[in-house]
Amino acid sequence: METNEISAHLCRVYVSVKSANCWMTAKDIAQAAKVADRTARSHALRLVNLGVFDQAEVFPAHRYKISEKASKRNKAIILRLEAAHEIFHSED
Repeated sequence: METNEISAHLCRVYVSVKSANCWMTAKDIAQAAKVADRTARSHALRLVNLGVFDQAEVFPAHRYKISEKASKRNKAIILRLEAAHEIFHSED
């Protein structure tokens, strides 16, 4: 089921990859975002489909990073992720 809501986990995955500014495996993302490996993979793929992340299909693990064209591809989701990060960060 697709949702328009932005979860804390999705936000943490986005922020972790954005902060790293390099290629990361789903396992790297999971550790940085403090989410399960499966959650990291799922959210990374969602962000690839939204044009926010680039994906390198390499063996043994795909890698993800923020796309240089993310703001051109889907500025609306970037703004929503940034706003969600601000909200979630203020709750800490």
